[in-house]
Amino acid sequence: MTDTILEVTDIYRIFPPSTVPALDGVSFSVQRGECLVISGANGSGKSVLMHLIANLDRCDRGSITIARDAQGREETVGLVFQDAQAQILGDTVLEDVLFGPENRGKNAQEAEEIARTCICRVGLAGKEQLPARSLSGGEKRRLAVAGILAIDPSIIIFDEPYANLDWDGVVGINRVIRDLKKEGRTILILTHELEKVLALAHRLIVLVSGKIVYNGAPDTALSEAPLKSWGIRSPIGSYRQASDLLWMDET
Repeated sequence: MTDTILEVTDIYRIFPPSTVPALDGVSFSVQRGECLVISGANGSGKSVLMHLIANLDRCDRGSITIARDAQGREETVGLVFQDAQAQILGDTVLEDVLFGPENRGKNAQEAEEIARTCICRVGLAGKEQLPARSLSGGEKRRLAVAGILAIDPSIIIFDEPYANLDWDGVVGINRVIRDLKKEGRTILILTHELEKVLALAHRLIVLVSGKIVYNGAPDTALSEAPLKSWGIRSPIGSYRQASDLLWMDET
């Protein structure tokens, strides 16, 4: 990680008639090849931030700067939505992944080669002709990733990637994230479920009420940060018997 690919500077976003900003003075940078987890309770501003970075919305103040490639073009951002069903565009798995490269001007042979490669990379090889909407929740999430990989973005954002997934689904998504990290991809993961992914993160950012309250090493956050007061359950715990398996305040 040697250079900055994303610079977020003092961004502010409010949605009238509310007078409370969804994001208030948020600033941070992301280095090329970094795996960054952005966490926070519901309503902390994670999804608003994601939409701004992906250029699906505009901030009221501040700026978001994305680096340019060797040809002077702005690096691309790919977004894997929490609702993977909403990201399905094709009838079959192959048709869905073909959509991106075809719309970027690839000829039929090139587009199919790219699509099949991306399908294989996310562990869906052999399912190319299956109806896309017949896949399991975890498979649909991986299909969404394949569709994003097919357009070869420089930054990949995962929005709550573990929502409504069972164990196998979580493992499958983490396998994809791990492999992307090994490739040196720049990855942003927005989640409150730290126990499922924090080991893959280079850095952790925590949002509370639209402001950054933590920006640093994951290990330091686990040992020193007041995660509970920020609405995040600490993933450090001890489970030894059935009576321990209850998410309740000890008090």
